[in-house]
Amino acid sequence: MRRLIAAASTMFMLALTLAISGVGPTWATEQNHSPIANQESTNKRSGRAGHLDGQAIFRYDTFGDEQLWTSVLRMHEAVATVDPATALAVGLKVDADALPPAIIAALRAGDVDLTDPAVTTELLRLNAVVGIKGTVSNAGQLTSIGITCALCHSSVDDSFTKGIGKRLDGWANVDLNVGAIVALSPALPESLKAEFSSWGPGKYDPRHHAFDGLNLIPLNSPSVPVVLPSIFGLQGVGFETFTGDGPISYWNSYVGVGQMGGHGNFSDPRVGISITQAPDLVTPNLPALLTYQLSLRTPPPPAGSFEPAAARRGKRLFRNEAGCTSCHSGPRYTDVLNGPNRRVPFLHDPREVGTNPAYAARTATGKYRTTPLRGTLAARALFPCRERAGSPGGVNHYDKLFGLHLRAGQKADLVEFLKTL
Repeated sequence: MRRLIAAASTMFMLALTLAISGVGPTWATEQNHSPIANQESTNKRSGRAGHLDGQAIFRYDTFGDEQLWTSVLRMHEAVATVDPATALAVGLKVDADALPPAIIAALRAGDVDLTDPAVTTELLRLNAVVGIKGTVSNAGQLTSIGITCALCHSSVDDSFTKGIGKRLDGWANVDLNVGAIVALSPALPESLKAEFSSWGPGKYDPRHHAFDGLNLIPLNSPSVPVVLPSIFGLQGVGFETFTGDGPISYWNSYVGVGQMGGHGNFSDPRVGISITQAPDLVTPNLPALLTYQLSLRTPPPPAGSFEPAAARRGKRLFRNEAGCTSCHSGPRYTDVLNGPNRRVPFLHDPREVGTNPAYAARTATGKYRTTPLRGTLAARALFPCRERAGSPGGVNHYDKLFGLHLRAGQKADLVEFLKTL
């Protein structure tokens, strides 16, 4: 009887467009941290099973970071007042595969009020907002919020409408305005909100602050935000962070604990951070997460997105006159493993490559590695170096920096070649 009443109630809510219908209380009762029941057995799995475990961790595991987003920042209070139209405007994405057919039909028919914050809460109950896990009570109240890796490093293909579609794991969410979202927190001082709000879409400063399990601790000021990176095509690259601080799992640990606010351990005296929390919900998940990330392939260039003859000319320029292969070498287009010791990254001083010295100075190495160029333009997902190298402005930058004296047509050909990677 209770189920029949609940079903009738939700259908009534849809008819009034006060919320989205057809949703049971499944996510309201689910634990907020790892969706993997047995962590030890998870980390011993390999092949397809390990891939699926890593995918679940990447998409749905908050590592217990509700301790930051709910307990400290009180983001659940802010998000409960945000309507879907606003959420989409600041770059949040909706996984169409998480929506039941009845909801898809209602959206197509325009029977869902996208200006009603209650609809956002129901999307969170469905676990349909990419990278955000919300707990919703049976009364429809949002009681907690956590985030996952997918928030910044997944997008959707817009196959339903802009911001709603099938997941694209590994693609940087270049529309995501992290700073504007965090600035909604009722717990932050206005000065900090203003600094976060200055970042803009697709940018984040991972060296500005850290969370130690209890408090936000300042690291560096003023803020120096960088473009969110895509994380596909990293198999075989080595020292995948763009300042070569460490491999993928080092960065996942740094971000999972210190930036996402996950319940775990991270320590690196090079950047003056040591965080210890028990139990550690981050470290046991790193192997499976790594397996999944390394499985993410670079997307092929969209059909018709480049001019083949110009791209062939650009390839010759890239290898010869422009001299790009002196740094962007080999099948991965990076020289980070070309040093005398492959266990030590080969890096470049910011002045050498014309990149931002302020950000590099706040990292563990103070330098930049040569960024692989795969997918640079195809996915619009840019590291600081990629933003320059993979665009007309970038080609102009390096033409001037290295005194290449390329003609306008040659620069255009180089851009066409970069589109093919």
